[in-house]
Amino acid sequence: MVLGAFALAIASVLTLVNLATKPSIEANKLAYLDKQLADVLPGSLHTNLLQQNPLIITDTRTGKPRTIYIARNQEKAVSAVITANAADGYSGEIEFLVGILPDGQLTGVRVIDHSETPGLGDDIELDKSNWVLQFDGKTISLPVSWAVKRDGGDFDQLTGATITSRAIVREVHHTLEFFHTNQQQLFTQ
Repeated sequence: MVLGAFALAIASVLTLVNLATKPSIEANKLAYLDKQLADVLPGSLHTNLLQQNPLIITDTRTGKPRTIYIARNQEKAVSAVITANAADGYSGEIEFLVGILPDGQLTGVRVIDHSETPGLGDDIELDKSNWVLQFDGKTISLPVSWAVKRDGGDFDQLTGATITSRAIVREVHHTLEFFHTNQQQLFTQ
């Protein structure tokens, strides 16, 4: 009986802690997303708040929805940030943002969530290495080979994290294909 009361008390405390911290956790997630959006697409390129009114479009390749943040300057769509999910990372899914100009040029790639190995695969984060900067300025046709150098492609891979590198390179390329398929819809909103 005492053990049951103790368990109930602990469960109640944990529930209260969860309820008390949930708003703070959500606010921190939104602030982090804002920072990553600003890194991918500098504020000098647009006048709107990117998180307002995102589009949701189903990716016909995967059947899963993608969130697209449209950057506007004086109500005109000037670029897009598309969410990407590399399901085949070494330690699971890697979620990131891909910024793209109307001509298909990448403005940046930033990882927003992953479970990659600390000290190896987590070098996909900009604050740990500049590996993601190699995507800046690329288009669907430049480079010619969207693969890591180990596979004969044009992208460096992270030492000790080739699987992670391959997954991101592949998904950035798929995101550019998604962009080209949906480009008219994105820029006529």
